[in-house]
Amino acid sequence: MTRAWKLPALLLFCGSALATGLALRGSYGMAALLLPLFALVAAAHSPLVFARSIGAAEARERSAVDGRPVVFWRPGCQYCLRLRLRLGRGARRAHWVDIWRDPAGAAQVRAVNDGNETVPTVVVAGQAHTNPDPAWVRGQLPSR
Repeated sequence: MTRAWKLPALLLFCGSALATGLALRGSYGMAALLLPLFALVAAAHSPLVFARSIGAAEARERSAVDGRPVVFWRPGCQYCLRLRLRLGRGARRAHWVDIWRDPAGAAQVRAVNDGNETVPTVVVAGQAHTNPDPAWVRGQLPSR
């Protein structure tokens, strides 16, 4: 199992354990409500929602060639999740860099955010934008 699946697997395990405990106590309705909720949160934090992350150096090179934005993010960040969900299918047209997996990406984010690892940070044409509006980012994505 890769590191990207650890949090979703933990969420599913905890949700299953909680739902089982509730069901054994006779609270079937609450168990039936909590298990899908935990599954939804696990799916939202899984690699299924976020595009495959690449390294900052590779993202910079690819962006220079194709002009696509580079999005620096980290797992568990609600603003990153909001951006990803608001971009919808267009999110795959950006280059995503997980700063927890790529020290160079984390260093680049700190360099443009006064030493803070504030994400999402989106780099378009060499210019960094911290927590930009998803509609603006959508406008920066190349059309198919």
